Amino acid sequence: MLVKVLHNANCSKSKAVLEYLDENGVPFEIINIIEDPLSITELKTVLKKLNQSVFHIIRKNERLYIEKFAGKNYSEEEWIKILTENPSLIQRPILIKGSVAMLGRPV
Repeated sequence: MLVKVLHNANCSKSKAVLEYLDENGVPFEIINIIEDPLSITELKTVLKKLNQSVFHIIRKNERLYIEKFAGKNYSEEEWIKILTENPSLIQRPILIKGSVAMLGRPV
């Protein structure tokens, strides 16, 4: 079974995970979440597989977060919509295999 990797090509951690999987012969499929953002349904499915709330995968050190979202109180549903519209705010990489997902940080 392939490991799906939610990936941002500009992210060093994402690149490191892809190298690790490749070097260890683990078959994987890259899903570039910047070029092909997740839908609300897809993001909810990922969160269920992670067994985490949306708050666990928000990149709070991103400039966009700091400038636009820091200090504001959004509900989980509002954050899900925000992340689908601003995929650079999603922690990455996220690895998915079957019904389980995990954040690939650290490698």
